[in-house]
Amino acid sequence: MKNDQARGHQESERRRAANPFAGTGHLLALIMSGRAASRAALVEASQLSRATVAQRLSYLFDAGLVTEADKRLPSGGRPARALRLNTDFGLVLAVDIGEHEVRVGLTDLKPGIVAETLSVFDPQRGPVETLGFIADQSEALLRRTQRSWSEVLGIGLSLPAPVDFAAGRVVGPSIMTGWDDFDIRGWLTARLGIEAVADNDVNLLALHQHRRNWRRVENFFFVKAGTGIGSGIFAGGSIYRGADGASGDIGHIQLASSEGPLCRCGKLGCVEARAAGWAIARDLRAQGIEAEDAKDVVALTELNRPEAVTLVRQSGRIIGEAISDTVSILNPSVIVVGGTLARTRDHLLSGIKELVYQRCLPLATRKLQIALARPDVHDGLYGAALLTIESRLAPEVVDRMLADRAARHSASFPGGSTPDHLSTFA
Repeated sequence: MKNDQARGHQESERRRAANPFAGTGHLLALIMSGRAASRAALVEASQLSRATVAQRLSYLFDAGLVTEADKRLPSGGRPARALRLNTDFGLVLAVDIGEHEVRVGLTDLKPGIVAETLSVFDPQRGPVETLGFIADQSEALLRRTQRSWSEVLGIGLSLPAPVDFAAGRVVGPSIMTGWDDFDIRGWLTARLGIEAVADNDVNLLALHQHRRNWRRVENFFFVKAGTGIGSGIFAGGSIYRGADGASGDIGHIQLASSEGPLCRCGKLGCVEARAAGWAIARDLRAQGIEAEDAKDVVALTELNRPEAVTLVRQSGRIIGEAISDTVSILNPSVIVVGGTLARTRDHLLSGIKELVYQRCLPLATRKLQIALARPDVHDGLYGAALLTIESRLAPEVVDRMLADRAARHSASFPGGSTPDHLSTFA
């Protein structure tokens, strides 16, 4: 143990020698997460001395990353001024790709939407045409808002497909034909000159829900029930993606593979093929009722059509069966159900709760909260923005940015049009 601690200390000292700003980004992460909103809280959370915290905070203030809010915090002594991320430090581009439309937004670092476009567009046209369209829309947004590329930290994409997050590539998509293993990040960076990140849509819906409503919950499980079915897993307050980004794909758990219906993935009996919006619409059409997708299903339940209500409740029980296995394995504190079908509210949720509490042991459910999200058309956009913000302001990225900034100053780098605090992101 002592040897491990000594090696850890030596490694920390080595990093500081190579970069005197090493560790500063960690303080920003504490502020952004809400774990520390004052100098005293930073000292406690970081276990650093007051002098070290003061020095590293000065770097963040000088770079324009942190501001002090007028709000004062009760600290048990003198009132403490609240520290917060400067949400005007830069901008990010966020993209939500759906099955039939593309939403592109420009946001600040809150994130709050500065401007957006919504276009009917089929991503089946392939990655080059789709990403080219997104790049054109991004350029148009900057022109419309009279903002500069030098202000943009990066671009994030929400994709309706399995994503290898580390590689930034779609793998084995069922609906995005032609996207398999395409270098999304590389293409966008080459075209736009900024860093790009991409993840599947459910992870980013989960990220938005967690950061907005459940930030203090470490073990969190989000389920999207809409056109498709999937889930996002949080362990220790961070997205758990698994070895290759495939975690949470509960829609393709096969509960009845031998006699189940055909899924869009080509397998039989998947949860999605029995309980997703498109599957419910299929079963309604078989009864002579006009329905094409999850939105039609919701509309029919709002009209109290008994056929739709019955099928949605059945869908809830099927989803609950899949969730119950996850609860037994992961033991989350909170489950949030979102997606288009969440608009049917108790028709869906009652079946989910019934199966989870019926199938799981009391230890796993005695403190479990199961709640409905309030779906919003911007949820995917916010998730993509948050992913970009947290990636581009990750501790190691901030440490490098501060070191590069100092190097430019010491070399008397000539001025230009790029704002000093953003030039390393350009």
